[in-house]
Amino acid sequence: MGDLVVVGVDGSSSSLAAVETAALEARRRRAELRVVYALSWPVRPMYAPLDTRPLNRLVGEAAERARAVAPEVEVTEAMVTGDPVSVLEAESRAADLVVVGARGVGGFIGMLLGSTAVSLAAHSRSPVMVAREESADTGPVVLAVDGSPAGVKAIEFAFAEAALREAEIVAVHAWLPDYAPPGTGVESAERLLAEALAGHAERYPDVTVRREVASGETREVLIEASRNAQLLVVGARGRGGFTGLLLGSVSQAMLHHAHSSVTIVRGGA
Repeated sequence: MGDLVVVGVDGSSSSLAAVETAALEARRRRAELRVVYALSWPVRPMYAPLDTRPLNRLVGEAAERARAVAPEVEVTEAMVTGDPVSVLEAESRAADLVVVGARGVGGFIGMLLGSTAVSLAAHSRSPVMVAREESADTGPVVLAVDGSPAGVKAIEFAFAEAALREAEIVAVHAWLPDYAPPGTGVESAERLLAEALAGHAERYPDVTVRREVASGETREVLIEASRNAQLLVVGARGRGGFTGLLLGSVSQAMLHHAHSSVTIVRGGA
C-alpha cells in the first residue's frame, strides 16, 4: 500500500471515530496520517474576522486522539480553506485513502448525505472510507462484485485490505432471477463471480475467500451482507446487479443503512 492516509474532521463524535479508524489504517499501511479540517471562510465583508483558535484546538485534539490510538504513526494536521468536497478531493490526490465519518457538523455538515457524498465518491482520486461508530472490528471484509471492468479496482482494494486486517473476504454478487435473460440460471452468476475474482486469490494466498451469489435486490443484499462485516467494499460504478451503486436511491441506502464501515473505490482510483 502507500504512504498517506487523510482523515476529515469536524469535532463530531462521528469524525472522532473516523480519526481512530484512520489511525489504524495508517498503522496497517505504515503510512503517515494527515488530519484535515475544511474551513469555509465568510465571503461578505461585513463579517468580523473569524477566530480560528477553537478550530485549531479541535484539529489538535483530533490529532492527539490519533496519536493515542496509534503512537507509532506520524500525524500531521491542517486547516484548509474551502468546502469539504473540494478540500478532500484535493487531499486525495496525494493520498492512498481518505477517511470520513458517516455524520458531521461544522465544516463537514451533511458531507455524506445526498449529492455531496456522490460528488466526493465520484471525484476522489483515492478510495473513500466512510467510518461508522458502530462498525465491528471483527468479521469479514465484504466485497460487492458485479463483473464490470470498473469493479476491478474495488476487488484489488478489498484483497489488500483483507490481508492488512488478517480477515477473510466474502465476495457477494447480487442477481434477480426474474430479470435474468431466458435460459440463464444461477450457474451464470456463479461463473461471473469466479471469473471476476480469478487471479486475485493467487496474489493473496493467505486471504480466505468465500463466494456468495445472493438472489435479491442490490440494496437489501448489501445491507444484509454488511451486518456481520467489519468493512464493505464497493465500486463507484457498475453494471448488472450493482448498476448505479453510487447514484440515487441505492447510494442513499448504502450510506445511511450499511451496518459496517464502507469503502468506495472508483474504477480509475
